[in-house]
Amino acid sequence: MKTVADLGVQIFADGADRAGMLAMYRKPYIKGFTTNPTLMRKAGISDYRAFAQDILSSISDRPISFEVFADEDREMERQAREIATWGKNVYVKIPITNTTGESTLKVVHRLACSDVKVNVTAMMTVAQVRAVAEAVCGGAPCYASVFAGRIADTGRDPLPLMTEAVDVLRAAPNVELIWASPRELLNVFQADAIGCHVITVTNDILAKLDLVGKDLDEYSLDTVRMFYRDAGAAGFTL
Repeated sequence: MKTVADLGVQIFADGADRAGMLAMYRKPYIKGFTTNPTLMRKAGISDYRAFAQDILSSISDRPISFEVFADEDREMERQAREIATWGKNVYVKIPITNTTGESTLKVVHRLACSDVKVNVTAMMTVAQVRAVAEAVCGGAPCYASVFAGRIADTGRDPLPLMTEAVDVLRAAPNVELIWASPRELLNVFQADAIGCHVITVTNDILAKLDLVGKDLDEYSLDTVRMFYRDAGAAGFTL
């Protein structure tokens, strides 16, 4: 099987913990970063601009995405244009719709056509990917972020959808597909196999990279030993 170094898919670290992001930055196989308001809230961040500018002072040479948090087109666009000024490596995350289900693609189109790099996020259908490709055609570089992990959470296999999305984007050379919200390390290799451009991965999944290619008999024995140690540590008796 492939090693991490052999993968064609770019691995982006997904998170908002400063120490964790900087630790991932030191790893050459991490090619970029993404975050979102939910992750930032969980990390206890209260000053959005200060957090972003602090991170960008250390990470200035790899793509990093920050998300708008407005719900109205005009304010969404205003926030996006400010965020875009924070660094040449910054992509602005725009949700595919607002909270009432109205499309944001007019905003996306205006931004892309004025040289703002966007990351259209929270997508789950091929139709959405196709619409994004049309909206940003000929514009600035763009990411189309499909939440494959959330698709899987509904009991659907995301692989056929992601494969079709890769095909759709062949006609949009300025757009790269992101496999977002993976649920296991296997998803990295699945994304690579179908030619997906990027996969965003949280630190807990990235920690499993040391297991890639591990001998399965050895891994089986490690598991047996773990159960034995934990039973002893718990003081179980019968």
